[in-house]
Amino acid sequence: MTRQDFFIKWGVYTLALLPVWFCEVYLLNRYPLFGVAPMLLPLAAMAVAVLEGTMAGAGFGLGVGILCDAVYFNVDGTMTLGMCLLGMGAGALAQYVVRQNLVGCLLCSLLALLCMDGMRILLLLLGGTTDLPAMLSLAGREIAWSMVFVFPVYALFLWVFRRVPKKTVL
Repeated sequence: MTRQDFFIKWGVYTLALLPVWFCEVYLLNRYPLFGVAPMLLPLAAMAVAVLEGTMAGAGFGLGVGILCDAVYFNVDGTMTLGMCLLGMGAGALAQYVVRQNLVGCLLCSLLALLCMDGMRILLLLLGGTTDLPAMLSLAGREIAWSMVFVFPVYALFLWVFRRVPKKTVL
């Protein structure tokens, strides 16, 4: 892959991330369902990780994590490292364990959302701010509502994946 192909590929992935970000921040946050808004940015990182693999998933996850730190409330910089690690894990899982398709993306997205909300619950429990049943209920509703959007997010990034330059084997 030439340097120009590399920049075109990741530039197109970044452009594809913009409507996902726009929908999450400006549309879906205005109309919460069951009291929660879905998280679409982590789904985008998981979709790219499933399609592209471990290293690309880590790199795109790092970029999405920086955007998540800017968008989400009270994350204190943890999303940058977290999304990088989740992208790397999802890429490895898709490369070596599950298939690189919609089912793999659904599984990786579910695991990523469970990890994110699990860490959030653990930190809140250690801080002693709320009770466990309320947090589990909120996390369950948020994960369920977010999982609905795996289908359109995956379709968008699959469309991009099929049209961007691929790695050449020498």
